[in-house]
Amino acid sequence: MVHKPDRLLHDAFLRHAARIPDKTALVADGRRYSYGETAAAARRLAAALQAAGVVRGDRVAVYMENSWWSAVGIYAAWLAGAVLVVVNPQTKADKLAFILRDSGAAALLTEAGLAPCWLPASADQASLRLIAYHGRLAGEDAAAARAAQPLADVMAAAPPLRPVAVIPLDLAALIYTSGSTGSPKGVMQTHQAMVFTLGSLIEYLRLDGDDRILCALPLAFDYGLYQLLMAMSLGATLVLERSFAYAGQVFGRMAAQEITVFPGVPTMFAMLIGAHRRSRLRFEHVRRVTNTAAALPTDYLPALREIFPNALIYRMYGLTECKRVSYLEPELIDLKPGSVGKAIPGTEVFLLSPDGGPVPPGELGILHVRGPHVMAGYWNQPELTARMLKPGPVPGERVLCTHDWFRMDEEGFLYFVGRSDDIIKTRGEKVSPAEVENVLYGVPGVREAAVVGVPDPLLGEAVVAYVALEPDSGLDAAALKRICAAKLENFMVPKRIVIVPELPKTDTGKISKKQLVSADTAHI
Repeated sequence: MVHKPDRLLHDAFLRHAARIPDKTALVADGRRYSYGETAAAARRLAAALQAAGVVRGDRVAVYMENSWWSAVGIYAAWLAGAVLVVVNPQTKADKLAFILRDSGAAALLTEAGLAPCWLPASADQASLRLIAYHGRLAGEDAAAARAAQPLADVMAAAPPLRPVAVIPLDLAALIYTSGSTGSPKGVMQTHQAMVFTLGSLIEYLRLDGDDRILCALPLAFDYGLYQLLMAMSLGATLVLERSFAYAGQVFGRMAAQEITVFPGVPTMFAMLIGAHRRSRLRFEHVRRVTNTAAALPTDYLPALREIFPNALIYRMYGLTECKRVSYLEPELIDLKPGSVGKAIPGTEVFLLSPDGGPVPPGELGILHVRGPHVMAGYWNQPELTARMLKPGPVPGERVLCTHDWFRMDEEGFLYFVGRSDDIIKTRGEKVSPAEVENVLYGVPGVREAAVVGVPDPLLGEAVVAYVALEPDSGLDAAALKRICAAKLENFMVPKRIVIVPELPKTDTGKISKKQLVSADTAHI
């Protein structure tokens, strides 16, 4: 029998549904769902989308909490030939309205509990041909939702699914990312790019169909979405959590489900380590620990090795515009401290100076990325696209200019220095917030730290650190400043250190430096 290569994101999912229909595809909300029933539901919902007039290339928005239904909605969009627009359930009405309008969404798949946001957001959206929700509306929401229909009803009334002639170059998803300023931008990714990325991730993470992957990150966050896609591509099992807010409950399910892959962000690891210090944790089934959103502090490694004694720990770097850029082989994590490794399989990276010239090893440069995983551009944003996609070495090729500062050593290993918008220029010197943050994270009792630059009439920008402490740490701002002075050059020592109960977060759990700068600037 000839094996056909996977060309579209749903190819492997359907193959596993036919080959292993009874295997558990997802565990969500305390229930197991097989590949067979998940694929059957996705087909029925795709048929309902077609019946509502959704055609190849139309955008379908999925605005749901992490659940089996959100996974069904994602695959239904692709089976209908549509472009997925997955929206974080924490998104408020104004931003949701913008995304629906900007994407020209033809359908909105959502749930009753989010009606206070999607009801006003979907009003006067001329492109919407279907609004379908899971759950039961009540009271004023039910009265206001005359144009919306229960998912069960639209699926029950749908005719059989019609085949759609999608090819790998067709758009698969618009992944909206906030960026540093302005409205959200829709990152355009094709089926071809995302299928390639899946294969590269699976290869370097050394995953297989026996894995049981935890996902406590929003499926609207590309890192969360790829946990679903990797599991379904492998015929593995995804254990889907709505969030990491109730960490104790998640720990219990991790043990019960014998999780083998734990993807996280630094804020999750900080919670994990804090819980471990209060009451020892140990997850022996976990074989892979991965990190994204911000650099994994080196000082976290000893505790993570206690918690996950049998796991390979991956340091990685990426951005939504190409999903993943680089990874460090876990066997090298002690030999290359601070490095985010080399390019993922099948891709290439290089550094250029701001004027486009080559950068020798050890010098500061702007990271550029080549590969099939690079985005097609930003939806409806040609000027921003031109800023990020530059002419490449092959005629007609476009490479991704990350605008992030890196160093590369003699062996080709990358070291992240800072986002282009993060670099602080103070007293005529450039300061990497990451370097100051690493010192603060190395202090016992520091739970979270973020360093920003704020306008200063004398310095140009002042270095300001915001720090959240563990209970009974015994630390204060003066003590932290003394430690920084002992470990950093004078111009890098924060002018102010502000102790806060908790640092503000984005929807995906990443520390929001934008909010910190806005709050600090308001007091100038």
